[in-house]
Amino acid sequence: MIRKTLSEVASMIKVENDVTAFADRKIAGASINSRNIQKGQLFIPFKGERTDGHRFVEDAINKGAGAALWQKDVPNPPLHLPILIVEDTLIALQELARSYRNELDIKIVGITGSNGKTTTKDMTTNLLSEKYKVQKTEGNYNNHMGMPLTILSLEETTEIAVLEMGMSGRGEIDFLTRLARPDVVIITNIGESHLQDLGSKEGIAEAKLEIINGLQEDGLIIYIGDEPLLHNRLKSYEGPATVKTFGRTRLNDLYPVGIEQLDNGSKFKINLSDTEFILPVLGTHNVLNSLAAIAAALHFNVSFENIKAGLAKVRLTNMRMEILQGLHGEKIINDAYNASPTSTQASIELLANLPGYKKKILVLGDMLELGPEEEKFHFEIGKSICAENIDAVFTYGRLGSFIAEGAKNIFSEEKVFSYGEKQPLIEELKKHVDDETIVLVKASRGMQLEEVVAGLQ
Repeated sequence: MIRKTLSEVASMIKVENDVTAFADRKIAGASINSRNIQKGQLFIPFKGERTDGHRFVEDAINKGAGAALWQKDVPNPPLHLPILIVEDTLIALQELARSYRNELDIKIVGITGSNGKTTTKDMTTNLLSEKYKVQKTEGNYNNHMGMPLTILSLEETTEIAVLEMGMSGRGEIDFLTRLARPDVVIITNIGESHLQDLGSKEGIAEAKLEIINGLQEDGLIIYIGDEPLLHNRLKSYEGPATVKTFGRTRLNDLYPVGIEQLDNGSKFKINLSDTEFILPVLGTHNVLNSLAAIAAALHFNVSFENIKAGLAKVRLTNMRMEILQGLHGEKIINDAYNASPTSTQASIELLANLPGYKKKILVLGDMLELGPEEEKFHFEIGKSICAENIDAVFTYGRLGSFIAEGAKNIFSEEKVFSYGEKQPLIEELKKHVDDETIVLVKASRGMQLEEVVAGLQ
């Protein structure tokens, strides 16, 4: 992590006050949370509409913070403490991260996409860690505030950092990639998330492609070649970077051969090797995510043997294809971290094709941020469910009710259940499960469907 004296920090960002009295005081790392500040960290307060972090500066320093930033327009700065007065604390955080990034001798992998960013980040980290010292974005620190904090957490001895880049609108990925200056960029897919902000999938594709703007000259672009919105824009790319595609079809540089779904994951080969890979994560879509990680690992000369070992150790962040057990012996796939039509369709396909269960039940909730056609998207998801392979459909939420209406075109009414509250859903769901049942739970994060999972347990 960043380790500097205040004098050194003052040379990296524009500071408005004289820090001579604290020039030799050292900071180690940075935090925006005064409640769990660690010894030596630089505390960065933000002035918000409802609360002002500057109120906690003195407390943070008393708890062991090495120093704190202070925004110029906030009155009464405690000049008796080791503070650095700046024009804007967020901009100062970003500029400090930029300066520190430029000092590091490190390779960066930047990852974006509508779905699968975090999964691909975790997989890529696993594969590269078989050969290198690797750090990655932790939690959801993938935006204009989180990425600078991630960069400031990087150790000088780290060889590769895997950074997730999220967005809600145009220009955000551009900012992040120019800050990170990646050597490899991965675009996992283009889905419907952020239609509300960007208006169309074409707009989403353009926003995701901003990640190329910060790519180093001898870098590598990895993208899903099955996506026309990306392929049509990148097939004529004439920049200095190399371009590699991954996907289901043989038209890609990297594609899977003979995927076999297991009880707790997938077994597959790829076109470039006879090695048989075991991925302990469910879903063909996650096999595709692993291909992007494999392409990045090959770029950094990781052997197929090490790639195999790295894939075998993959463990996803909670609520992403998490396999749990219910009170009545039923298996539960908790995929409630987030949802879009694309990712929901992939999860439904997974459940439909999963062997070894006599009864399969879907629990689906609202998919958020889909814009003016949100009701249509939900209805179409319901209509797309295969009644031959799914035994019952439960939905939750206002938009979830449109999934139920769509499902009634395929299922008899006694197999479709729609609820506006979770507890009645849980009580009815419990009547339908036993030790030969598997239940898939999926919705957008805001619906908190992990409460249904907990109810079954």
